[in-house]
Amino acid sequence: MAYANKVISNTKTGQEIRFIQTKNDTDGELLEMEAAFRAHSSEPVAHYHPHQTEDFQVLSGKLTVRMNGKVRLFRAGDRFHIPKNTVHAMWNPTDQKTVVNWRVTPALDTEYFLETTTGLANDGKTNASGIPSVLQLSLLINRFSRVFRLTKPGPVVQKVVFSLLTPVACVLGYKATYAKYLD
Repeated sequence: MAYANKVISNTKTGQEIRFIQTKNDTDGELLEMEAAFRAHSSEPVAHYHPHQTEDFQVLSGKLTVRMNGKVRLFRAGDRFHIPKNTVHAMWNPTDQKTVVNWRVTPALDTEYFLETTTGLANDGKTNASGIPSVLQLSLLINRFSRVFRLTKPGPVVQKVVFSLLTPVACVLGYKATYAKYLD
């Protein structure tokens, strides 16, 4: 469970997140974090949040953001807003670490999603980019569909495929969340 000043570090992506305010601290209104992106981080998979907005302030370094297909570079002091349902990805293209303040409104279950995906990566249960197997992904996408959606394949294909794979994943012992990652 996330709490103020808890730090999670993803060994695959190099991203480090320090929780500042969790959903419990704000009655679900807000999740606030400080996220660090390692130098030369890779562009992650494009995604969107169907029920949440995100606000960022670059505290140090530079951050490249692809939003709705347009790429923009933000520097220390810059702020930007990502409306709900906006396709985006962000990464650090520079030689130095980038740190951002990151606010997600409303919080929903985003902290559980972040803790789970980070735990899976750290336990070697993802590829080099931090993406879990299709069976694990099917459970994550179904469980966290209110906070995170992939852009490809399309939503109908994802719903059908991941719904069909979910029972198989459960029989094989996969879970949508793991208690050890939420401690």
